[in-house]
Amino acid sequence: MRVSQKLEYACRAAICLAKHYDGGTVMKLEDIAQREDISSSFLVQILNELKRAGIVDSRRGKAGGYALNHPPAAITLKDIVEAIEPSLLTTPRDTTGESGVAVATVWDGISRCVLDRLETTSLETIASNANAPMYFI
Repeated sequence: MRVSQKLEYACRAAICLAKHYDGGTVMKLEDIAQREDISSSFLVQILNELKRAGIVDSRRGKAGGYALNHPPAAITLKDIVEAIEPSLLTTPRDTTGESGVAVATVWDGISRCVLDRLETTSLETIASNANAPMYFI
């Protein structure tokens, strides 16, 4: 599966917001961009799409910034994908030819597995794994 840079950045920004979620505090665009190594100009476009989808909220002004609209446990990767790149969730439907139905059935099964994983992976899960210490042997 090929994930676009835009979707990758959207996930990273959302996870950054999840790590700092407390229900009230906002993060400045520049802080998110620096922490996740994303261009501020590209990040603002991504955050605006997440805002239109109801995933994040923004506040203007000197004390402004971005925050998740819901607790990280309530936001899944599927929500992010639907907001940024919904075509990733579509499955080819060409059933022509002798093998068309068989191939379409396989793609449907794979799509169901991916969709299930996206629906069951919350930002909270990813954020908590990102904070886990790494041990080198």
